[in-house]
Amino acid sequence: MMDLLLTLNAGSSSVKFALFEPGDWGPLRRASGQVEGLNTRAMLHAGLAGAQDKHSRALTTQGPASHREALTAILSWVRANVADARIGAVGHRVVHGGKSFTGPALIDDKVLAVLAALEPLAPLHQPHNVAGILVARATFPGAPQVACFDTAFHRCHPFVADAFALPRHFYDEGIRRYGFHGLSYESVVDRLRHDWPDAISGRIIVAHLGNGASMCAIRDGRSVASTMGFTALDGLPMGTRCGQLDPGVLLYLMTQKGMDAGALSDLLYTQSGLKGLSGLSSDMRELEGSSLPEAREAIDYLVARVRHELGGLAAEMSGVDTIVMTGGIGQHAWRVREKILRDMDWIGLQLDPAANEAGKDLVSKPGSRVRALVIETDEEAMIAQHTMLVSGIDGTRVAAKASRADA
Repeated sequence: MMDLLLTLNAGSSSVKFALFEPGDWGPLRRASGQVEGLNTRAMLHAGLAGAQDKHSRALTTQGPASHREALTAILSWVRANVADARIGAVGHRVVHGGKSFTGPALIDDKVLAVLAALEPLAPLHQPHNVAGILVARATFPGAPQVACFDTAFHRCHPFVADAFALPRHFYDEGIRRYGFHGLSYESVVDRLRHDWPDAISGRIIVAHLGNGASMCAIRDGRSVASTMGFTALDGLPMGTRCGQLDPGVLLYLMTQKGMDAGALSDLLYTQSGLKGLSGLSSDMRELEGSSLPEAREAIDYLVARVRHELGGLAAEMSGVDTIVMTGGIGQHAWRVREKILRDMDWIGLQLDPAANEAGKDLVSKPGSRVRALVIETDEEAMIAQHTMLVSGIDGTRVAAKASRADA
C-alpha cells in the first residue's frame, strides 16, 4: 500500500479535500472534492484527477451533518475509488497562526491549544479548522498532522506594515496586522516561478478576489504588505464581510444603536460586503446577472476598493511590474477584471480587452510595461507540498522551516 497525503480545508459549512501521491518533483493529485451544505443538507462531490465524471450524493436524508460525518463520507469514497489508498499524513489549512507560527508545523497538543486560543481572531474559520484537526487526529491516530497557515506567508513584513498606531504594548501582545490568504499567494508565487520566472525578482501585486478577498504586495517572492490586518475583516469588501471600516462606526453602533459584540460580529462577518450593499446576494454571478441598481453599485464599490488598494500597494514598492488576478472572481469574472484593470496607463498597464474576455493567462497588451496575468490558485497543492516536507512522508523527515518563531 502507498502512503498518500490527505489535505483538508474545514469551513463552517463545507469540508474541501484533496488526495496526493508523493512524487520526486512534488505531490501529484489523485483525487479531490468537497462536502458542502453541512448546515442544511450536506452533499458530497468528488472525482478522480483527470476524470470527466464526478460523484455526487447526499450525506443525510434530512437535517445538517457534522464534520465527522463529512470526513467519514470522504474516506468512504476514497477507499472505494482510489486503489491502495492509505493515509500517511494529513495537511490542514489553518487560517490564523498568530505571531507564533512563521511556517507549517507538526500538530501536537501544545500546538492545538495555541490554535484554539486564536479562534476569536478568525471566528468564521478557525473553530472549524480546529474541529477538522480533532476529527482527523481521531481518525488517523498514527498519521502526522500538519498545520499550514494563511498568515505565515506574511510574517516577514516590516514593522510599518504590521503595526497599528496604538500603544506599543498592544503590538507586543500580538495585536498587529497579520494578513491572510497566504497559501493562495504562495501558490501564485510557485506558479510564477515555474511559468513566468522573470517576474519573481520584480514587484508583484496579487489580487485574491473571491468570497474572501485581499491583495498582497510581493517583492522577490516575499510578502511586504497585505490589505488584511488583525482579522479577516479588513481591507477589501468581500462576499459577506465589510472590509475597511472607520472604527468610529463601531463606537456609534455600540453607543447609539445598543449593539453588543455578538450583534456587531454578525453584522460585520455575515451581513455586510457584497451581500449587504446589494441586498441581494454575496455571489458575483448573481450580481452580474441582476438588473437591480444596488447590484451594480455593489460591484462598482468592490472595483473602486481594489483600484484604491492597488495604487497603495504599488506605492509601497515604488511601482509594480506584474499584477496577478486570482480567486473565484479574479479568475472567472472577466467583466470585473476589465473594470479593475482598464485606464491604468498611469501605472504602466495596458489591458488587452480581447485577451481578458477570452480568459487568457496574459491579459495585458504586448507593449505594456506592467504585465497582467490571470492565474488559478491551488491552495490544496501548497498544503500538500508543506505536508510532504514537514511530515517526511517521502521517507525523509524534514523539520518544519521556522515553524515556531516566538511561541
